[in-house]
Amino acid sequence: MSKSIRLVSIVVVATALLLAACAKASSDAPAAVVQAYWQAMADKDRAVLSSLTCADYEATALSTLDSFQAVETKLVDLTCSTASQQGDSAEVTCKGSLDATYGAEVSSFDLSLYKYQLIKQGGDWLMCGEK
Repeated sequence: MSKSIRLVSIVVVATALLLAACAKASSDAPAAVVQAYWQAMADKDRAVLSSLTCADYEATALSTLDSFQAVETKLVDLTCSTASQQGDSAEVTCKGSLDATYGAEVSSFDLSLYKYQLIKQGGDWLMCGEK
């Protein structure tokens, strides 16, 4: 097989994989928002966290973020999926944890304990609570 045919084959396969990944991500948009929410929490990114929450939940999200300021945080094995969706509301479940480390002490927050509530506003899914 010539180098140019091999290169074209690699580009075609890579493009197909990229398109498949994008299609999967867009088909589970509420779950992607919850994952991004927890990533912003772990990264302590206040602006991103605010952009991912509905107005009614923003104060709670930012208060939670403030509680993690003095510790190192990281996500461990986070995966989320949409459990149900009706119109402009969705419920998402996750597996994994947010680990907070202070000195030698590690506290692990199990993210599977809650169902995350999302609403769609202005075409965007927003985190709006947990139950």
